[in-house]
Amino acid sequence: MEPITNLLSSINSIVWGIPMLVLLAIGGIFLTIGLSFVPIRKIPYSFKLLFKGNVTSPNDKGDITPFNSLMTALSATVGTGNIAGVATAIALGGPGAVFYMWLIALIGLATKYSEAVAAVSFREIDTHGNYVGGPMYYIKNGLKDKFPIIASILAYSFAIFTAVAAFGIGNGVQVNSMALALGDTFGIHSGFTGVIVAVLIGAVLLGGIKRIADVAGKLVPTMIILYLGSGLIILAINIAKIPEAISLIFYHAFNPAAAAGGFAGAAVAAAIRFGVARGVFSNESGLGSAAIAHAAAKTNDPARQGHIAMLGTFIDTIIVCSITALVILTTSSVESGENGAVLTTLAFSNVLPFGAEIVTIALAVFAFTTIMGWSYYGEKSIQYLFGDKIIIPYRILWVLAIPFGALVELDFIWLLSDTLNAMMALPNIIGLILLSPFIFKKTKEYWENKKLGK
Repeated sequence: MEPITNLLSSINSIVWGIPMLVLLAIGGIFLTIGLSFVPIRKIPYSFKLLFKGNVTSPNDKGDITPFNSLMTALSATVGTGNIAGVATAIALGGPGAVFYMWLIALIGLATKYSEAVAAVSFREIDTHGNYVGGPMYYIKNGLKDKFPIIASILAYSFAIFTAVAAFGIGNGVQVNSMALALGDTFGIHSGFTGVIVAVLIGAVLLGGIKRIADVAGKLVPTMIILYLGSGLIILAINIAKIPEAISLIFYHAFNPAAAAGGFAGAAVAAAIRFGVARGVFSNESGLGSAAIAHAAAKTNDPARQGHIAMLGTFIDTIIVCSITALVILTTSSVESGENGAVLTTLAFSNVLPFGAEIVTIALAVFAFTTIMGWSYYGEKSIQYLFGDKIIIPYRILWVLAIPFGALVELDFIWLLSDTLNAMMALPNIIGLILLSPFIFKKTKEYWENKKLGK
């Protein structure tokens, strides 16, 4: 087992290393330029669309509202990366890592936008009458005429990577993190947590994407507001320290962080690496997962859904991750030498009477919604591979895996799923680049029609 683990660790260091991060950055920059910076320039317009996201036309095709499709995507995106990932980036990469999280998020807006445009454009209807889509479908349907062999290989690769990774990154790892946090803070037994989560997730999955979207539409915005509200209270208390924290972020983005004041010491290269890696891990831009949720949106306009979809990256990283980072830096919690979720918990508890409880509840709910969102991603991927008959057995297996994940050590499972999670990006980015002329054309037509009042 040890040789396999060592080999997997080596592969993991490559797929989450500099080459993959460079590919994601270059892909995002290429799409940003090709889209004439529309994803960045039109952020205010996208929020305007979001507030109308539950309003649909009777002629719109799809299963869930555009707003709920974003909430479903966010349910799988906003999670431990926003709480533990940010802290890890700061502890290992210094304050400058936050700058590169912001940078990769701004670049990732174009990637997430492009994924949704392609997902809505090339989605299909399964035998149950439900809309299905995502990278495997837009690669297959969008590229089959020009690159039939490449399209088939890339589509199946993405579906395989996602179906397997989902059980680790979206199931076992999440419930395990939840069980440990609830056990440490409230003394709740891991077995009890596993059973309760399995029952609740099972009840949600019985209703398919519509029930997942309904639950996500209520739970995700509520928890984001509560978590952000707590963070904003801390920042209001420490408002005098915010300018210094922001100054540290920008200074150490271009200057090494010394090994002092709790920082391990980090070169600029470390700030770039950990900032970009944790940013991508948190917002999933380029991985293609969110496109699976947006493919089910009730809309006949791919570009319109693209504008809503890209807000997932903005909300996740520019808003939620930024609050976590500023709380950590303004409370000087990094001086403790702690890392991950422990560091974020310490930062909140240093200021708020029930800070530890707030972070624990947020982590638990975010982990729950991640299990819920990734269940859909894995389901659609395995459905693509084996057909509709696999859906019910898959849901049963997904629910049964939850109590198991809450009780066992998951180091190997985490390593395997984390590796496959990164490998999802490779076929997705290649597919998006090959489909970029189509995506650019759709975007140009959308804004030309807006100017004409259509």
